Amino acid sequence: MQRRTSLKLLGAAGVGIAGLVLADWKWQILDRLTHIGFFTYEQEQLLASLADTIIPEGVAGAVGTSPIGALSTGTDQFLIRFFEKCLEKEEQEIILQELKVLQKLDFSSLSKEEREKILQDYSKAEGDKQKKFYKLIRSNTIFGFTTARDVMVDHLGYQVAPGFYSGCVEVSPEKS
Repeated sequence: MQRRTSLKLLGAAGVGIAGLVLADWKWQILDRLTHIGFFTYEQEQLLASLADTIIPEGVAGAVGTSPIGALSTGTDQFLIRFFEKCLEKEEQEIILQELKVLQKLDFSSLSKEEREKILQDYSKAEGDKQKKFYKLIRSNTIFGFTTARDVMVDHLGYQVAPGFYSGCVEVSPEKS
């Protein structure tokens, strides 16, 4: 038996795994410090938790497929780009103001039921800004989710071009 060699290999593997975890942690801190974009890093995380609250990870659809939700289809990234590049300035200001309110409530760290209750309160709110914020978040989350490739092709069976074209088919000499 070569116990020393085995122990050295196990130790090296443990150090390697710890190094990978440390490197990932370092990159997360570096990303927070050097984040560039329309939204801050915290606001992007808040948009991700909003999308996850509206469309959470569900049950598997077909046999052998994994459960999908807003985060697994990249809907949060769609929302970030859509709100940054496609909305009017007034709508962007509404989103930024309401995200600041949700940051003060520490929305991301709340339980699922508490987040759902806050969104229900937004849907029944008296203020126009809160209703508009809820409508923008909800409708664009649903739009981003339903137009994702994972949902359209894998779960809904969408075909980009239904029917098939078979060009250059050999014709038997009897038909010609």
